[in-house]
Amino acid sequence: MKLILRLLVTAALVLLIANFLPGVYVASFGTAVIVAVVLGLLNLFIKPILVVLTLPVTVITLGLFLLVINAIIIIFCTYIVGGFKVESFWTALFFSIILSILQSITYKILGDDKSN
Repeated sequence: MKLILRLLVTAALVLLIANFLPGVYVASFGTAVIVAVVLGLLNLFIKPILVVLTLPVTVITLGLFLLVINAIIIIFCTYIVGGFKVESFWTALFFSIILSILQSITYKILGDDKSN
């Protein structure tokens, strides 16, 4: 049940951010749900590979390169999901930062954070 709640929250946040951040387009709530699922899968399978491959750069930048990896994951998602578009790398970077912050706040409010 927590997984479904997290996916719906992420989908709602994706739709909310798309309404306020220029350069991000989501066709519908259904598309936002698909984006949430694909982002979850990409973060589960692809992100760890990217983190390991870029470990030296991540260490040198004191972890800031992880923001770039998150933006790359968002860009991958735009190629996979039809109806979801992010215009540029910088837009993807801002989108990923805003999404992460809003997810943290929302999960904390709902009592569904990972520390439980």
